[in-house]
Order: sequence, then structure tokens, then C-alpha cells
Amino acid sequence: MTIPDSPKSPFAGEQLGRVAAPLREQVVELLRQAILDFRYAPGERLIERELIEQIGVSRTTVREVLRQLEVEGLVTTIPQKGAIVTVPTPAEARDLYEVRAVLEGLAVRLFVRRANAEQLAELRGAYESFAELVSRGGDIHEMLAAKDAIYGVLVKGSGNGSIGSILGTLQARVRRLRAASLSQPGRPEHAVEEIRQLVEAAERGDADAAAGFTVEHIENASDSGIEALTHLPGPPTPSPA
Repeated sequence: MTIPDSPKSPFAGEQLGRVAAPLREQVVELLRQAILDFRYAPGERLIERELIEQIGVSRTTVREVLRQLEVEGLVTTIPQKGAIVTVPTPAEARDLYEVRAVLEGLAVRLFVRRANAEQLAELRGAYESFAELVSRGGDIHEMLAAKDAIYGVLVKGSGNGSIGSILGTLQARVRRLRAASLSQPGRPEHAVEEIRQLVEAAERGDADAAAGFTVEHIENASDSGIEALTHLPGPPTPSPA
């Protein structure tokens, strides 16, 4: 099923199948991606009636999807206002960055110890793709995809499936914070330099240095991302009962 074109719809032209995956899962992925791509702004209301009309599914499906995205931390339900795109607080972002620093630092340490020559070359290639994007002024979506590729190589090469699984549950919120950080002036160029140090340490086989550069990179991203969050609108205030 092709979603009808509409000047107000963020889903125009998207495809929903009826066989490949359950319809609910397809709609979850559709709306999740729209949020991650900032087709819905932080704090924007997700109106059930409009979603039903835009996507062409039942109210029951829409409500189930919104509940799933609330579990993932992408949607917040405000009493008497309904669902909105979550606006993370600086404290929530800081908590998430601290978890990232621990998990990704461990992933990098294990990567250096376990990665083979092919995986090291793959890491170098992913880094150079990111650096090239930044140098030519690639857009935020391209840079996010390039950074996802770097982390994908590191996690896979760590040989620890549990790290990948835990980070996977945080992926949506982490990606939004990366976007907030990379939107800050000068941050992409600094990220290139920080990741270069990580990659070179990995190529030298220095696990301690590579993990240290990873934590430093995440701490710098935290400062930048939290600064960006302070300029986002807060969630609407519930009306008095």
C-alpha cells in the first residue's frame, strides 16, 4: 500500500506492505523514522486523527504504535494534550551520555583486542567517509548515517553481542542526541579529529588510549548536545483539570 501524497503529510509516497512484516511493526518503523529524521520537531503534537488519515490505518494501530514509541523514549503522553515528540531534558541527556561512555568505551577496548586486519580497514574506511562528508558540508542525515557506520564497525568488531543489544535499545534516543550535538557550529569538525585519534590508537593496538579517546569524544558530544537541548522548546504544560 502506498500512502497518498499530501502536502501536510510527512509520510507521502511511503510504502506499507501487508505481508513482509505485521502492519503494526511497519507503522512503528515509519513513525520512528519520521521522528529520527526530524520530520516531526521535538515537542510537536502527534494527533491521532491526523496520523490515521495520513497513514491509512486504524485508531487501534495508531494507539499501539504511540505506546511502543513511548516505551522507546521517542514519544511522551501529556495529560489533556495527548502524544508529543519527546523533548529530552539536559539531565536525561547527561544520564544517557554517561551510559554511552561506559558501553562504547568497553566496545572500543574489546574491538582493539579482538579486531582483525579487515575490521581495522573497515573502521578506517568508515572514519574517512565521515571525515569526507564533514569536509564537504554534508547534511545532518548523511553525517548521522556515517557515524552510525563507525559505531556499527566498532560494536561488531568487539565480539560482544550484549553490548550491541543494549546499545540497540538506546539507539533511537542516542541518534537524536547525536543530531543535536552535530547541529552545533564547529562540532562536526571536532568530532572528526576526536574519532581520528580513536582510529589511530586502534591501529596501533593501544586499547587503553582508544577507549580513552572514545570517552573524551562522548564527553565533548555531551557538552555540545546538552547545549543544543537548552534551546529546544519544552513540552506543553497540561491544562488545569
